[in-house]
Amino acid sequence: MLLQTGDWIKGTLRDGELIMGYIESLDPSGIVKVAVVTSDNHEIIGKKVSMLSERVKRLPVSNVSNKAQIQFLIDLALSTGDEEWFIELSSKLNTMNQLVNQL
Repeated sequence: MLLQTGDWIKGTLRDGELIMGYIESLDPSGIVKVAVVTSDNHEIIGKKVSMLSERVKRLPVSNVSNKAQIQFLIDLALSTGDEEWFIELSSKLNTMNQLVNQL
């Protein structure tokens, strides 16, 4: 399974720090640039790190099934500045609200 820009990943930096984030860019030499969303090293949260692709693992895509999950992901999209994802999630939330209001 090949990594792609935008994939959510988890990985370990050389000094053992755990990170979760998404791939901003890929280099043909096997280097990925990751936007760190969470880490056990709080100083690198919100920053970009470069690491070897073999040190990261792609996270599975989850199917969002309830309103609370979508609201959490909307907050995450806002905190990472991902406008496209924010719009997509907001649309899902609006559709859910419309379905509830029709009942």
